[in-house]
Amino acid sequence: MTEGSVVISPTAWRRADIREALRARDAAAILRFAQHQTGASQSRLAAAIGIGQGRVNELFNGKREVVRLDLFERIADGLNMPDAARMLLGLAPATARQADDLDELAEATSTVARTYHSQIGAAREIRQLAGGARELDLLAVRGLGLLGLNDSLLRAAVSVRLTPLAIRVLIVDADSEAAARRAAEIGESAAAFAVSVRLAEHKLAELAATPGLVLAAYRYSTLPTWRLIGLDETMFVSTFDEEWEGHASPTYRVDVATGGALYRGFRRMFQEMTETAERFI
Repeated sequence: MTEGSVVISPTAWRRADIREALRARDAAAILRFAQHQTGASQSRLAAAIGIGQGRVNELFNGKREVVRLDLFERIADGLNMPDAARMLLGLAPATARQADDLDELAEATSTVARTYHSQIGAAREIRQLAGGARELDLLAVRGLGLLGLNDSLLRAAVSVRLTPLAIRVLIVDADSEAAARRAAEIGESAAAFAVSVRLAEHKLAELAATPGLVLAAYRYSTLPTWRLIGLDETMFVSTFDEEWEGHASPTYRVDVATGGALYRGFRRMFQEMTETAERFI
């Protein structure tokens, strides 16, 4: 038990509603749960977590959201969160905090942290993480729905930055056979599909001029299969198929602490693709 932490019954952490809040990383719901279970004041919770009472009040009232992993760690420690709850939150167990222990944990637990019916279900969480991320990796076909257009999933989150952000983007080569095959799969002409890919390239070049962003973009020439959004130590992975676009695919969240070989495999694949693709930005 961390000194100064509040004490909550381990059984209470197994409730369905709090398990859902942990999976969603809903800090407000977690703090309200802690207050209900213990009767602790906001000042007491703030002292246990190690942040100001004013900030806790903002979290309670939905005026601020938690996106940084280190703050989730402080919340978990301050609430004396059991390991099962920590892992639902996407954190390593308290009993495996050293680097060697984390390596062993990753090898032993190749699991998906959460599954969503489609990208829509994960959109809020993705945007929250993007707001505080230091690194963003994208593997897409065109990337227009992710980053290319002004109303795309991540454009607003990366366009106004308080901290620097390094972005790596992989999109299909507009002139490749793979692009023509994907166009045929989704019922578009190869020419129209290529135009949309070049539009994505143009929009990425515009984004690269945004202060605070360091953007590198690459063209790959293999048939699109995986769609990946990497935000620091969390990935959201979906697939491309003849019958659906990537945003319509079931989406899987994979974290470094609990994703094990699955996380490492996707990280290795992305790194290899950037090293073998053609960089154009």
